[in-house]
Amino acid sequence: MSETRTVVLVEGASDKAAIEVLARRHERDLAAEGISLVAMGGATNIGTYVGRYGPAGLGLRLAGLCDAGEEVDYRRSLERAGLGSGLDRDGLEALGFFTCVADLEDELIRALGTDAVEEVIEAEGELGSFRTLQRQPAWRGGSTHDQLRRFMGAGSGRKIRYSGLLVAALELDRVPRPLDLLLAHVLSDRPSPLAG
Repeated sequence: MSETRTVVLVEGASDKAAIEVLARRHERDLAAEGISLVAMGGATNIGTYVGRYGPAGLGLRLAGLCDAGEEVDYRRSLERAGLGSGLDRDGLEALGFFTCVADLEDELIRALGTDAVEEVIEAEGELGSFRTLQRQPAWRGGSTHDQLRRFMGAGSGRKIRYSGLLVAALELDRVPRPLDLLLAHVLSDRPSPLAG
């Protein structure tokens, strides 16, 4: 295992699982390449982790993935750490932080398509559970996309399990933009903004 040079900050274990599977599909060993994935236990913890690993802490190269709703927290924390000012989405991406339109599950469902996601659910033996959710009054008549997002978020460990399964089912040319760009960024040899 190589010494950590890059820390990738993600909201939770489902994001971490998706990145791990995508790296394996590209035949890359993140740990061996000095890249550590850190699930923060919620996006609101970004400031703590930027402080721990960023310029005021260990001085490591940082990157990350966030949901659109948490983008403001990421901007503020990175700016407070001295990694930019007036950051917009392009500025975040230049630092290696990429934003999912709604969340990672939304990105993955759109990339695969609802039929393919249902096939993954069926292969896991949970299509009956998904059909039950679809019949519930709160979800009946809703879009299959929204029903799938709800299904992924319900049930213990389901979000974590399915994020990896959905990435495994993707064609590599259909990987959602934020996930694809994040992996490319952390595997690049670009120096940290802290260097030099």
